[in-house]
Order: sequence, then structure tokens, then C-alpha cells
Amino acid sequence: MASQEAVEDQNFRTLRVLWIVNVSHCEQSGAANRSSTQLISFLSRSVPAQLGLLEVSVVADRFFSFFSMNNGLNQLFRSNPPFLRISAVYFSQTSRMAGKKVLNYDNINPNVKSMEYAVRGPIVIRAVELEKELAQGVKHPFANVIKANIGDAHAMGQVPITFIRQVLACVSYPKLLESPDIPSDVKQRAKGILAGCGGGSAGSYSQSTGVEVIRKHVAEFISARDGGIPTDSENVILSGGASESIRNLLKLFINRNKSKKSGIMIPIPQYPLYSASIEEFHLGQIGYFLDEEHGWALSIEELDRSLKAHQDEYDVQALVVINPGNPTGQVLSKENIQEILKFAYEKKLFVFADEVYQENVYGEGQKFHSFKKVLHELGEPYASGVELASFYSVSKGYMGECGMRGGYVEFVNLDKEVYVQFKKMISAKLCSSVLGQAVIDTVVNHPKPGEPSYDLWLKEKTDVLDSLKERAKMVSEAYNSIEGVKCNAVTGAMYAFPNIELPQKAIEMAHAVGVAPDFYYCKQLLEETGICVVPGSGFGQRDGTWHFRTTILPQPALTKEMLDRFAKFHKKFLAHYK
Repeated sequence: MASQEAVEDQNFRTLRVLWIVNVSHCEQSGAANRSSTQLISFLSRSVPAQLGLLEVSVVADRFFSFFSMNNGLNQLFRSNPPFLRISAVYFSQTSRMAGKKVLNYDNINPNVKSMEYAVRGPIVIRAVELEKELAQGVKHPFANVIKANIGDAHAMGQVPITFIRQVLACVSYPKLLESPDIPSDVKQRAKGILAGCGGGSAGSYSQSTGVEVIRKHVAEFISARDGGIPTDSENVILSGGASESIRNLLKLFINRNKSKKSGIMIPIPQYPLYSASIEEFHLGQIGYFLDEEHGWALSIEELDRSLKAHQDEYDVQALVVINPGNPTGQVLSKENIQEILKFAYEKKLFVFADEVYQENVYGEGQKFHSFKKVLHELGEPYASGVELASFYSVSKGYMGECGMRGGYVEFVNLDKEVYVQFKKMISAKLCSSVLGQAVIDTVVNHPKPGEPSYDLWLKEKTDVLDSLKERAKMVSEAYNSIEGVKCNAVTGAMYAFPNIELPQKAIEMAHAVGVAPDFYYCKQLLEETGICVVPGSGFGQRDGTWHFRTTILPQPALTKEMLDRFAKFHKKFLAHYK
């Protein structure tokens, strides 16, 4: 059964529907989709002209899929889709008689309920639904969904690096070591990795800190990168991507015995891993704004302002810096890093150096400077006085091996007793994937000149990075050519973070339906063009500004198609709301 109410104002109409469904009865009678069909039929007779918002409140005896309902709604509104909001309440006869389940929504960890991760939020969920609908023949104004919401290179068509996959194949299936088609340097790398594994198999557990020989190769890689600065492999821990190490380290700052939460300073805009984890771990988030007008620069004055504004509320203990930047695509200068490290020393802050995009630098005359190297070159008292953790991942760079979950953290100046406790904590999870660790080895112990795989490896690496540089320029130039859009140059990482000027009517519409204006914009962009991006409100931004994050990962032809679709949509959006 359903009841409906239509409400009209100056800009749009709202239809609110209460839908009561007995799912168990429908399934028993073989009419699981009949209730959805009845709802669609009701709406086809009741929808007012120019519907702006459709709210469907569902009351059901248990969970069921909304797919058939979404399918019908998309068919019904294909010419002029409203903003759709569905909320559901489920009840069961059993739970009403026996009481709530031991674990229920009311008693689970409130920090889990309050955390948000926009990169995989509602718009992305809707994009997945649209892909399924297209596969089932549902008609939309586009032929495919372009997922520019997440830095997943292979999902966007990047071809794996041959050397990485050959070594991984041999480590996974050692009989390939007998094949004459496998280059000798690939065999040598695979044999070295397997020799470090229990029983000579990647299927065995490694040490909690990682396979020892791979950690040694990581230390050699870091030392070579930083001009010969000594690196102790004992300070390196391998992990399931950089994210695992970042979250593990954040846990050390949880201290419920203190009168104030531990405060973690993070850039705004920021990668939502930080805000989500800080919320989950009941820490204090302290945002410092990057300067959009000056290429997303990091100002020491802003760091100081933010610290002073929050030091009464939180025990400020750590500073997160993402370089190159995510979602902002900037690269820090050596001088800027020096200032940051001096600030951290003076304020006694532990530094998280998120350096997973260190190979992704595109700006003319720019280069990556590691926090460790700059700290070493500063000399005393800074070199031994700043506590630092540097993070790296095989998910980014030229590799793009997101699904392999390989990464590492190197600690500098960490208290020895704290390090013992850290290793004890990660030992409870046994170890990260040994195959992910093997991918790390292929990156830090890559082919050398004169080895059989070197020429192909270098060509594939160079081709990937050159193409990313081309797309970085293409994306920023294209957005800057569109009315009401401004985009700083993408000089690093894999993302652009354009600023969009939204008409007042669009802002009012968004507020009326209870969402952020940039969320409203991105949702309409998805429904009309199939382009999936992430609203800037998911990363943080200055009040009164609106952005979205897009990757530069779609291959060149698809990137051009995405930009063409976007330009047409944006022009239509402005015309509609102006």
C-alpha cells in the first residue's frame, strides 16, 4: 500500500511516498517484483509535472533489493529524472517477539556509524547500479559509465607492467621457473623472493614485519633514491598497501586516559582515509587549509593558525602531509618541506609523510623531494629531533597495482619502546599478503641496465608516466576552458580538483533535498552523462566553494570523451538553473 503527498514551491515539486511491503509474502506467492510494479504504476498516474524530488519511504518486514524499483523508476523518469531519495525501515515478527539482536544498529560502535568515506560513497554505489542496468538493457542517455572517482589505474585500462606480472607469476607458480620463455632476471628475482619464504612458497606466512629480503631491498631502494643516505631495513615494515600502515600508526595515538583527544592535523582538502580513520579511532581532526589561489600551496602561517585554534580542545600530536597531493595534484618544493619540518620540530609533532605518488610528477622543473632526505640535509637539531613515518604503495606510481595491496612504511627517529609495541600490535594480524610483498620487491628491485627485462620495463614505465603527464595537462586545460570552472594545474599525483561556480537556484535545490550542492551537481552529472566523480565536500573545502575530484586515469580517448560529456552537461546545467 502507498500514500502520496505532493508539495510545490517556486523551483520544484516534491512527491513523498510511503511504501509498505511484506517481502516474505511476496516471495512465498512468487510475486517478489509485483509490489515494485504496483508502485511504478501508482507513480505513473500520480507524478506532478516537473517533479524535482521523489522521496520513497519503505517499510518492510526484512531487507530486499531495490534494483527492480530503481529499474522501473529510471524507465518512468528517463526524459526528466528527479532527485531520488530512498529511506527504509525494516522490522520482523521474530525480532519484535524476541527483542533486538545482540548486535544491532543502536549498540554498535558509534564511531563506525559516524565515519564517512566519500570515494566509495552514494554516488559511486549508484554508478555500480547504472552499470548493472546498462548490462541488462536499461536505456540511459549514455552507453557506459566512466569511473573517474578512484585512483584505480588498471580498472581504467592501464596495462600491467610485464616484469611485475612475470615475477609474480613465477612466485605464485614456481614451475614457470623451468620455462625457457621467462627472462633470466625474472627467474633470479622470483627465486630470491621464494628463498625468503617459509618452505619456499608464497603461500606461507611471512614475519609480521614482512619478508626479510624484501625489506632489505626496500632499504636499498630508499637509500638510492635519497642519494646514499643510510637506511636500516629494521625500520621498514611491509603492509597491505600504504593505507594499512597509516591506520596502524594512527591507532598508536588513541589514548582514552587523557583528558583531551589526540589531535591529528590533516590538509583540507584531504584524502578521506584520514578523516574516516580519525573518526573511527575517536581521535581529533584538525584541518589546515591548502591555498587554492596559489596552486594548493601549504602555508606555515595556516599551520600555525590551525594549531592555535585547536590546541585547547585537543592534545595536538601529529601532522599529515600528502606529497604529491591528493586530491589536489600539487608537488611541494624542497624549501616548503624544510619549513614544515622545522614547524613540526618546534611544535613537537609527529610527521606522517604520505609519499605514495612520488613517481607521479609532471610539472616542468618540478621534482619529488622525500621528507627523509630533506630532514637529513637540515642537520641538527632537526635530523634527530623530528619523528617521521614515510608511506609508499604499489597502487600508484607507474605500477597501478591497486588490487595487489602492497606497501611499506619507514620509520625515522621512532622511540624504540614504541616500535616494539607497534610490531606487537601488527603481529595480531599475522602478516600482509606475501604476493603483495612480492610486488613491492619488483618495484624496489626493478631491472637494471644490461639485464634482459630492462629495455621493455623502461619503455612500459616511461609510456605510462608520459601518458599521465599528457592527460594531466589535457584535463586542467579542458576544465579551465569551460565557463564557471577553474582548475589548478595538475603537477603531480593522479587527480584534478576543479572549482565549480554553482547558480544560486541549484544551491537552493540541493539544500531543499538535504544534500551538499556539489553532491547534487555530481549526482546529476552521473545520471545524465555516466561520469562518476567525487564531490569536493567529501574531501573538505572552504565554506562557500564547491569542487569535485576526478582522476586523470581514463585512457586518452576515454579522457577526451569524458571531458566532452562534461562540457555539454555543465553548459546545460548552468542554463537550466540560471
